[in-house]
Amino acid sequence: MMQAKSQDVAARASDMLSKSSVRELRQIRVDETDEAVELSGTVRSYYHKQLAQETVRSVASGRRLINRVEVHR
Repeated sequence: MMQAKSQDVAARASDMLSKSSVRELRQIRVDETDEAVELSGTVRSYYHKQLAQETVRSVASGRRLINRVEVHR
């Protein structure tokens, strides 16, 4: 049961990022376990890194949020 719920969180987080007006956020990868949601990818600003994190926070379902998004200018 937890596995289905886990996949649901990843799908919702990916869906939210895919609808972003910021093109870079649509390329962010979302992985997760029962304890954490992890973001990875590359963006051009720290603002976009934070924006990706805050976009996903609302669907993280109490899991720890790990932001491994890298900033490359």
